[in-house]
Amino acid sequence: PLKLHEVNKQNHNKTKLSFDEFKAYFADGVLSGEELHELFHTIDTHNTDNLDTEELCEYFSQHLGEYKNVLSVLEDLNITVLRAMDKTKKDYQEASNLEQFVTRFLLKETLNQLQSLQSSLECAMETTEEQTRQERQDPAKPEMPSIQWPGKRSARRLQRNNSLSPNSPHFSTGWIEEDSQWMTQINRLQKLIDRLEKKDLKLEPFEEEVLEENARSHIMIVQRQMSVIEEEIKEFRLALKQYVESASTQGGCLHISIQKLPSDSRFIVYEFWENSNVWNSHLQMNYSKTFQRSNVDFLETPELITTMLVPGK
Repeated sequence: PLKLHEVNKQNHNKTKLSFDEFKAYFADGVLSGEELHELFHTIDTHNTDNLDTEELCEYFSQHLGEYKNVLSVLEDLNITVLRAMDKTKKDYQEASNLEQFVTRFLLKETLNQLQSLQSSLECAMETTEEQTRQERQDPAKPEMPSIQWPGKRSARRLQRNNSLSPNSPHFSTGWIEEDSQWMTQINRLQKLIDRLEKKDLKLEPFEEEVLEENARSHIMIVQRQMSVIEEEIKEFRLALKQYVESASTQGGCLHISIQKLPSDSRFIVYEFWENSNVWNSHLQMNYSKTFQRSNVDFLETPELITTMLVPGK
């Protein structure tokens, strides 16, 4: 099994694995320490209080089942992908623009397929772990893993769309969530938390807010994330400038802010509108439709649009 190979690699020339090392590698957050100890002695057929590679492989090989074929295919896939990467490295520089485009497309498609497979496996892992936790009646505390294995998610990735529906005018543009986008937001939140922790916070007791008649109840915040093709950045900036100038003159537009991420050609536009009705009307204006149509040529991927209503007060 692949994990056994990793264990062996991590321990270099060691041929024995102590219980503490076994627990560090194989604790899964479900089995308790006692259960892991029982499993350790079950595998230790030589009764040496240490496990060697032969004992580990013999035990897991008996329980591979359908995954024997899966691991075999993964090994072949690994070799095939590495071979393709090696050939790409040698040929890409001398290839024509069209051939380079095809290579980039195939790389992206291969990555998408592998990520889709990884997502399915991660969901299966989480489902089986959660199901086991619910079924277990044993109150024993599970042994938490001390090593974060590559590919295992520390939190579930949620892909939700609470504020947009298929009937929204912009639904057809689509949206994509990327890890780098999440990390950017997480880092910003972490900085905010660090700043707050340095101040004495005074939390007010719960109070019901009674809205005055004709008071602005909620405003609409719109975040638009756009990954621009490198060669089209200049034209995109002009189109974005015209869009912002037109939108800013509309009644009900409170503020528009633009951020350019330094690491890549990604732009984030924040729009503040008096309410959702004003924003929906803005989407139907000619300047807004013109900007959306131009983005078809300017963007690498469909833009990601997120909306949120916040109390106007």
